[in-house]
Amino acid sequence: MLLPGAQRLRGILLRSCGSLGSPGRPRSICGREGEEKLPLSAETRWKDRAETVIIGGGCVGVSLAYHLAKAGMKDVVLLEKSELTAGSTWHAAGLTTYFHPGINLKKIHYDSIKLYEKLEEETGQVVGFHQPGSIRLATTPVRVDEFKYQMTRTGWHATEQYIIEPEKIQEMFPLLNMNKVLAGLYNPGDGHIDPYSLTMALAAGARKYGALLKYPAPVTSLKPRSDGTWDVETPQGSVRANRIVNAAGFWAREVGKMIGLEHPLIPVQHQYVVTSTIPEVKALKRELPVLRDLEGSFYLRQERDGLLFGPYESQEKMKAQDSWVTNGVPPELDPNRYGKWTTTQYTEAKARESYGFNNIVGYPKEERFAGRPTQRVSGLYQSLESKCSMGFHAGWEQPHWFYKPGQDTQYRPSFRRTNWFEPVGSEYKQVMQRVGVIDLTPFGKFNIKGRDSIRLLDHLFANIIPKVGFTNISHMLTPKGRVYAELTVSHQSPGEFLLITGSGSELHDLRWIEEEAVKGGYDVEIKNITDELGVLGVAGPRARKVLQKLTSEDLSEDVFKFLQTKSLKISNIPVTAIRISYTGELGWELYHRREDSVALYDMIMNAGQEEGIDNFGTYAMNALRLEKAFRAWGSEMNCDTNPLEAGLEYFVKLNKPADFIGKQALKQIKAKGLKRRLVCLTLATDDVDPEGNESIWYNGKVVGNTTSGSYSYSIQKSLAFAYVPIELSEVGQQVEVELLGKNYPAVIIQEPLVLTEPTRNRLQKKGGKDKT
Repeated sequence: MLLPGAQRLRGILLRSCGSLGSPGRPRSICGREGEEKLPLSAETRWKDRAETVIIGGGCVGVSLAYHLAKAGMKDVVLLEKSELTAGSTWHAAGLTTYFHPGINLKKIHYDSIKLYEKLEEETGQVVGFHQPGSIRLATTPVRVDEFKYQMTRTGWHATEQYIIEPEKIQEMFPLLNMNKVLAGLYNPGDGHIDPYSLTMALAAGARKYGALLKYPAPVTSLKPRSDGTWDVETPQGSVRANRIVNAAGFWAREVGKMIGLEHPLIPVQHQYVVTSTIPEVKALKRELPVLRDLEGSFYLRQERDGLLFGPYESQEKMKAQDSWVTNGVPPELDPNRYGKWTTTQYTEAKARESYGFNNIVGYPKEERFAGRPTQRVSGLYQSLESKCSMGFHAGWEQPHWFYKPGQDTQYRPSFRRTNWFEPVGSEYKQVMQRVGVIDLTPFGKFNIKGRDSIRLLDHLFANIIPKVGFTNISHMLTPKGRVYAELTVSHQSPGEFLLITGSGSELHDLRWIEEEAVKGGYDVEIKNITDELGVLGVAGPRARKVLQKLTSEDLSEDVFKFLQTKSLKISNIPVTAIRISYTGELGWELYHRREDSVALYDMIMNAGQEEGIDNFGTYAMNALRLEKAFRAWGSEMNCDTNPLEAGLEYFVKLNKPADFIGKQALKQIKAKGLKRRLVCLTLATDDVDPEGNESIWYNGKVVGNTTSGSYSYSIQKSLAFAYVPIELSEVGQQVEVELLGKNYPAVIIQEPLVLTEPTRNRLQKKGGKDKT
């Protein structure tokens, strides 16, 4: 924190935080442009009931109050312990950018900047928003590749983004030393905003739309009630709320502890330096773009007639506020995607890593290793860790690919094919020609039973409820008819179900199910058994032969059919066996007690020696599922897509009696007709394969995007799913896919590329032939 008066810090002249910027010049972070028009004591009202209570009056909490109230939610109450922006908001550097390597956050960045551009007009509050653009510097060839990779993912977004040459960089930022600069990634419209003024404008908007912002009103306790509501207590009185949002920033851990939650949050120290007037800056005719030196790991922008720059130190040098973690945040101080595995030790390690890695190259299939492993390891972790490259999935360690003696075992991320390419090809052949075993323990697993279990699931899912002893693929939809989740539903005994979802969707799906159960008053018991059960997948043409050696249960085609589920014993180990496999080949998923995993695995591996059994990982499974045209939630379908455009019609029963969530909206979508459709396409590349979110080109224009992709080891070409306009969705249609700055010819094919094992069997019985 800078004290008033000019100072010297390592030879840099620092100015006082005094007067505001002059007209036409960048604003000052020290002077505030948008002082709140209402006095602090203006809020004299109090509400005893609220739809939503937001705890925390920083930029995030106030923004949420604004958005909820503007969207029409009644009775939004924000409670702030002292005054608005009293935490980390008031001294933030205020950088704004359209850029983000992730697709979802890129959309949020876009919406945020568009909001800032019109917020002053909407609320009458000055926000201090400057948009000189920003440039990310590439000083290494691999960084140039990263820029090309990001460009392939931005063409189908509304955001402007360009790769620019060194000459253009010099023109836009004439003060820059151009040694080693190879290229820049330029985002017009990027810039910086005064966080204090922004928060005050959002506060004005929140009040305008009916929200109550109350401060000072520190929350002293949170008490859950049997009907699902909460009593929020403050010195000002108590509020009964339908839901609570913890937006307390520094104090979020303390708020969480009020209800026994340990939030995975670590305060990290970050500093920036503001210079006094620099003559060369003062002489400029226009504001400099924000500069990000990625190898140097710092940002720099113009601040009035000087410069502001902030470094991101390496994880060894950066400093976490450890005392706040152990002793709590000092109170006399003015200015659920996570589970129980996020311990304080893990969170601190991750905070250091994330801060230190702020500007590292962002590769596809990136892994970060700090804080690993967590307590979420399957029983096989010790047996497999020396044989494979592990990936991190919602706290779990899961094999991505396996290596053999003499192969390169290192983690070598790349934008091109790297050291896992050949081993994954071997695993692919293992499953297609023999039999493979995969650890699927990270799956999210829920047990649902009770008098109303069938009625609840019929309300939640667009598919019919499977009969006892059977499994199906079912989707939960949003009220707008979008795909909220995909799960496998197994009817184990009358009224008792086992629900399985992807590892990253565990809490996402469980929350939805629990909320609907409470909202509808269903008499059910819902239990999260994810950490209790291990899962092994056994797949390949010889899978039946291997497992039959270990059980007296008849596993023959006619007795244990596709999508059946049975309780049986593998040797002496009880398992729930489901005949299903994400590989599309003959296979079973074996659910068992987690403590039995090693014994079960060893038995299967020993029994399969004659059949040539071996391990395979998630990279090979992804290649296999793409060839079978199996969709993946989060890629081909999500809360932005409807099941009809995603090609999920088979799993959606619009004619079933139950009025499932999203049914009416989906009927309207179907009546209006689709504008785009998911297709499968192949493309011949060199040493690069699609990953997902690359731009699709046709006649010189971006017309769609890939959702996921891989190399097809069967046809030795790249394979991808993509969304394209209806008029370009016919089989045989030619398009182009952008990969690392180059457009590759692609053609839409009839899916699937490879028929599933059950389909091949059915065709063989009818005298048909295999399709490859």
